[in-house]
Amino acid sequence: MRLNLIEMGEGPPVALLHGLFGAAQNFGRVQRALAASGHRVLALDMRNHGASPHAAGMDYPTMAADVAETLEAAGALPAAVLGHSMGGKAAMALALTRPEAVARLIVADVSPVRYPPRLRGYVAAMRAVPLRSDLTRREADAALASAVPDAVVRGFLLQNLRFETDPPHWRLGLAEIAAAMPEIEGFDGMPEGAHYDGPVLVLAGEHSDYVLPEYHARFRALFPAVEFATVPKAGHWLHSENPAGFLALVERFLAA
Repeated sequence: MRLNLIEMGEGPPVALLHGLFGAAQNFGRVQRALAASGHRVLALDMRNHGASPHAAGMDYPTMAADVAETLEAAGALPAAVLGHSMGGKAAMALALTRPEAVARLIVADVSPVRYPPRLRGYVAAMRAVPLRSDLTRREADAALASAVPDAVVRGFLLQNLRFETDPPHWRLGLAEIAAAMPEIEGFDGMPEGAHYDGPVLVLAGEHSDYVLPEYHARFRALFPAVEFATVPKAGHWLHSENPAGFLALVERFLAA
């Protein structure tokens, strides 16, 4: 699948892959900073997200193939690839299935492991919002509140509810995402014995539990040249919670 992308800057290509329920625009500050420092930066909308097409199947080899097809069409391979959360798993899958396409890899606050199904309630709550012509953002926020108690997270999810149409609509492929949650939570389908020998940086948010010490061995088995770093004063959304700290580590790694 050819994905929608936002591109800026000139220089060595860097691809940015967002997480579940996100979009390319979530990397706005990071993209502008990397473009200003001499990179051609391509932020992609993953399938069923943003302005990219909707389609069934969200296993990581499939999403990695989408990324490879899109970057190849843009003449941007090989690229440094930075992925956050779901996008981080897709970036790892790209490195493991198409190592020649990845110049270096940055994985932001996710590990190559299966996570518990703690986000399925978000999908169900979004699908249950009554998309009436007179729906207001405040009503949609209230409809999500019981399943999504954090107001910041609700605001993040509601970026995907488009009020410029009558009735409002979700730009996410929610039915496809709901069906694919077991695939998104896991990290299956990698080629047997696959590994990526290029440089890899894994960034963990100081207050996040997505990259635990017990996961480091799994990283090292797949990515022998991996190094780990922590973004201080940040949780899972480390690139938005501490953009300066995040960018300092990313730019240092890209310049190495």
